[in-house]
Amino acid sequence: MHFDSKDLTYDQLVHLYKSLLLPRMIEEKMLVLLRQGKISKWFSGIGQEAIAVGVTQALDEDEWILPLHRNLGVFTSRHMPLHKLLMQWQGNQSGYSKGRERSFHFGNAQHHICGMISHLGPQLGIADGIALAHKLRKEDKVVVVFTGEGGTSEGDFHEAVNVAAVWDLPVIFVIENNGYALSTPVNEQYRCEALVEKARGYGIDGVKIDGNNILNVYDTIKGVKKYCLEYQRPYLVECATFRMRGHEEASGTKYVPSYLFDVWDIKDPIKNFEQFLLSKKILTKEEVEAIHQDLKDYVDVECNIGFNAKPMFVDTDRELREVYAENKLDVRGMQYDEENPSTAGAVKEQRFIDAVKEGLHQSMQEHADLILMGQDIAEYGGVFKITEGFVEEFGKDRVRNTPLCESAILGAALGLSIQGYRSMIEMQFADFVTMGFTQIVNNLAKIHYRWGQSANVVIRMPCGAGVGAGPFHSQTNEAWFVHTPGLKVVYPSSPADAKGLLIAAINDPNPVLFFEHKALYRSVHGNVPEHYYEIEIGKARHVRSGSDCSIITYGQGVIWAQEYAAHYPEISIDILDLRTLLPLDYEAIREAVGRTGRVLVLHEDTMTGGIGGEVAAWIGEHCFELLDAPVMRCASLDTPVPFNIDLENNFLAKARLHETMVKLLKY
Repeated sequence: MHFDSKDLTYDQLVHLYKSLLLPRMIEEKMLVLLRQGKISKWFSGIGQEAIAVGVTQALDEDEWILPLHRNLGVFTSRHMPLHKLLMQWQGNQSGYSKGRERSFHFGNAQHHICGMISHLGPQLGIADGIALAHKLRKEDKVVVVFTGEGGTSEGDFHEAVNVAAVWDLPVIFVIENNGYALSTPVNEQYRCEALVEKARGYGIDGVKIDGNNILNVYDTIKGVKKYCLEYQRPYLVECATFRMRGHEEASGTKYVPSYLFDVWDIKDPIKNFEQFLLSKKILTKEEVEAIHQDLKDYVDVECNIGFNAKPMFVDTDRELREVYAENKLDVRGMQYDEENPSTAGAVKEQRFIDAVKEGLHQSMQEHADLILMGQDIAEYGGVFKITEGFVEEFGKDRVRNTPLCESAILGAALGLSIQGYRSMIEMQFADFVTMGFTQIVNNLAKIHYRWGQSANVVIRMPCGAGVGAGPFHSQTNEAWFVHTPGLKVVYPSSPADAKGLLIAAINDPNPVLFFEHKALYRSVHGNVPEHYYEIEIGKARHVRSGSDCSIITYGQGVIWAQEYAAHYPEISIDILDLRTLLPLDYEAIREAVGRTGRVLVLHEDTMTGGIGGEVAAWIGEHCFELLDAPVMRCASLDTPVPFNIDLENNFLAKARLHETMVKLLKY
């Protein structure tokens, strides 16, 4: 192995050696502790240390890194105390994730490290968002994100690299090619000669290097960083290396030909660099031994501290409370007093779609750090024209057309939030959100609970049937997300609510899915305050008083319920608009039950697994003594949404509202 020290000083070379040796010595200790049962799992990076260490040492300490399982050298090079890392690996309350995450599935803003999730690929898009924030602020900073050779087969890799290329983002994509994705060899992963060839497909540059040569890695990343900043472009670096142990210790290495261990042992990054330093008389054998002893003493001391951590104290209230980030923002818009709407000041009649647009427009005026992203939202104004004219007023930096890649853009939104920005992503149709499902339910939803990072992201979801758009442009899929702790799900039915709740969602430091029924856009009108105001997320709206039965509903269901009540004036119908589906306003639900004793839960979503089942179950469990009849549900058929108008009308819950109401009243 050839080492070229170039202009590195004695102190720099020794520092690199110590930085390279430390994660190896920690790992050797961890393998002993694993056998002793003191830690539960370990993903070994032995043999790959030069990549993590070389990359991290080549960056400024305030440049973000998004590492993987085998990148202990990233954490040690960022000076994270070993005793606290050990608490993390034990699942201790004093670890970085308070016992809520495993091994390296955590991040820490102080050290500018963003933790991975088990799906691996989604973190690539986050790097785009962090880099975009640097670019918007005109900061000379790069972002480095790691992936394995297996991860390059994921769609997230394609999306993230493509977005970085299209948006000219200074992201360094580092591929650790160690030959195996768990047990699957590279010849079963891809057919190109080298993964770096993929760079050309995205219109960017790349290089393949010896990932076991610390000086090669360090010098390459230094040069690539300079290139990325000078030209404001991404770069792909493929590092050839080898994993000397199993994917994790329990999996073993029987699937790897034994001769490969002999080949790669000769290429060991630490042995070779140590020999180089000895041959150049930069270090003596005695100094090498002294460094080993110093690091061993450090590891032993830190382990003693780590194993003397306080035992776990389980606090259910704290666990529930810390699912969401606390809203510490100054509320710049007044709270809308729904009991006294006359206090709202000037109002004007608006369509639902105009109220959404005004809420978004006023938020853009209020928050210079609000970024809008979505397909066709800039010059075209979005398919529903809600952002029409925005790009002329706010510019293309803040109103950004995106490639067709929902996952990477949702990841980028999280990256922006990590950097203190807020963002709104428009799903062209709510049906398309499936392409970014992992980012929403595993990244955005869980990140605050996992390591205290807020995700100030609003995802607008044009949804719903009744417009003859067929199975893939008509779904109302809120139930998919109501099941996921950490998300907030909002679904307004009136123009005033649409504006006030959208502003509140943008001010909220948690991820909010904001459902907008397409059929309401131009059919529903109402008085809307002209000023910038909020309606509190998590509070239902009492639409209409009645004594015979209560309809609990939301979205289009509110319109159906009002129309039904007008058509059957002889029935005294009470209507509650939930507005927020996560978290639910249980107090308002209980009050609705108490007003009539009979409850019909109405929603456009299909019956099975719909939120109506959750509401009905909660009422049965907590309000049984108030009921005069079983809770009835009225929902759409358990079929995909059909295209033909007659079939669609039959599909919708509205077709069965009367028969369900009659059944409830006759009980």
